[in-house]
Amino acid sequence: MIKLLEKLGQNPQRSLTLFLRGLGLFVLGLLFVALGYFYHHLWQVAGVAILSLACLISAWGYLGIFANRWLNIIYRTRSGNKRSPNEHTN
Repeated sequence: MIKLLEKLGQNPQRSLTLFLRGLGLFVLGLLFVALGYFYHHLWQVAGVAILSLACLISAWGYLGIFANRWLNIIYRTRSGNKRSPNEHTN
């Protein structure tokens, strides 16, 4: 499980870029759907296709961001558990 998180979260900047590109494509897809509402219905079909692609790209980017943050939490709690048993915190 840790290896998978390390692989997914190894480059958070790239994951953020993917997420933002997917978000931009999502907005573009919404514009095509709106265009199809007022004009020809095939614009809506193109918009739905772009929306589905945008959701996949955004989800992949968000998964990388989430994996990176989760991995940081795991590493932080592991280093906190390595105290000696005689130490007491109030």
